[in-house]
Amino acid sequence: MAQPIDKKNLRIVYMGTPDFAVESLKHLVEGGYNVVGVITMPDKPAGRGHKIQFSPVKEYALSQGLPLLQPEKLKDENFITELRDWKADLQIVVAFRMLPEIVWNMPRLGTFNLHASLLPQYRGAAPINWAVINGEKETGATTFFLTHEIDTGRIILQQRIPILDEDNAGTVHDKLMIMGAQMVTKTVDYILSGNYDTIAQEEILPADILKPAPKIFKETCRIDWSQPIECIHNLVRGMSPYPAAWSELYLSEENPYLVKIYESEPIRKNHNLKMGTIVTDNRKYIDIACSDGFLRPKVLQLAGKKKMPTEDLLRGFTLTEKSYFK
Repeated sequence: MAQPIDKKNLRIVYMGTPDFAVESLKHLVEGGYNVVGVITMPDKPAGRGHKIQFSPVKEYALSQGLPLLQPEKLKDENFITELRDWKADLQIVVAFRMLPEIVWNMPRLGTFNLHASLLPQYRGAAPINWAVINGEKETGATTFFLTHEIDTGRIILQQRIPILDEDNAGTVHDKLMIMGAQMVTKTVDYILSGNYDTIAQEEILPADILKPAPKIFKETCRIDWSQPIECIHNLVRGMSPYPAAWSELYLSEENPYLVKIYESEPIRKNHNLKMGTIVTDNRKYIDIACSDGFLRPKVLQLAGKKKMPTEDLLRGFTLTEKSYFK
């Protein structure tokens, strides 16, 4: 059995970028762990004014006076030299980029990642979205050591949470962010103790029944009205609040409106209508025909307008008998 290490003597380098990664860094700092440096994405212009925007992790690191690096390229010699000068014993990665071996293999205790799924399921860039889109009833988070292939290393710790019917990608994200931060510090404690086991992902599930979590593009979010209503409803949940499921609303044969749907209700009802046909009272509801029922948007957004409940939209927007979604 290895001798335990005091957490104040363990030199940790932390890598992350979005809000999801801030919570784990905050837990480490407030828990008295020795974070000697933080790595995040370079600053980028955002919004109409192209004002330079710091990543959420950078904002937090600056507020705590933590040393910071923002490399454009992770194989850059200057960056590698600066990283090596931090003399990390352990590196922690939460919602960052794929690391080259020269980076993840540098610390003597390795590099571990927090991934927002129950690995080996949902390897990839968008695990939370795809778990909800696929109608899963549970998900979770995993800490694992990095290796050559993305999201494939040996598992250190894994915890589960249910996905409730009322959940969307945003609510699941927030639950996993809090739980994941606790898992990160727990994983560090395991490593500090020198007394822990890891498990190979291949021992959990064979590769032929794995569900991937690839990056989401605009076309991924487009609603196919010929799909079963449950699939469309889950797509709406899995893309909400960002980037949002969308469709085109035609009031005539020309110039469709792009409509994003953030919240919906499935109405299971037999019909003989063409997919995408609209049934509405033009006051409180819009029902859109699917293969086995209707999708009733509860919160939506027309391009160039604010997000709003359906009844608010209908106060200033009238649908005709010829209107349809496509």
